[in-house]
Amino acid sequence: MAAPRRSTLWIKSTQALLLAIAVCFSMGATDASSRFENMGRKLMCTCGCAQLLGGCDHAGCPARGQEEVELRSGISAGNSDQAIFDSFVAKYGAVVLAAPTTHGFDLVAWIAPFAVFAAAMLGTVLLVRHWTVGRTQPPTQAADPKIDALRERIRRDTDADNDGGF
Repeated sequence: MAAPRRSTLWIKSTQALLLAIAVCFSMGATDASSRFENMGRKLMCTCGCAQLLGGCDHAGCPARGQEEVELRSGISAGNSDQAIFDSFVAKYGAVVLAAPTTHGFDLVAWIAPFAVFAAAMLGTVLLVRHWTVGRTQPPTQAADPKIDALRERIRRDTDADNDGGF
């Protein structure tokens, strides 16, 4: 009877631990300031400094303040992240997004680096194979009876069959 009690205790303890971990991770998920910081890392500052909106340290940045106000107002209005991103794209264009979308032609930006890497690896493998094929196989020579007779004479004269223990 002690074994079933012990196993149920472990199961309930594990469930309580998982619940506590889930609660801890979800506590900051709805916080407006953490949402602002998270979304600020997904948007670009449009002043031309090529930095994320949340990390723009451009002194006297003319665009950062306005964009942050728009982001805060979208969050306080209860808009979803996608709705806020869509409003930024409508106003500033797709360059305001820190990462390209995964739709349409923008999908090329995600696929192209991997495709170029795969093509480069394939090209390298084929080039190395091309270089090594000639080195691993001995050159083939046409059988010439005069050369074969000369080799046989050299072997007899030098006693090549008896190498003297070498």
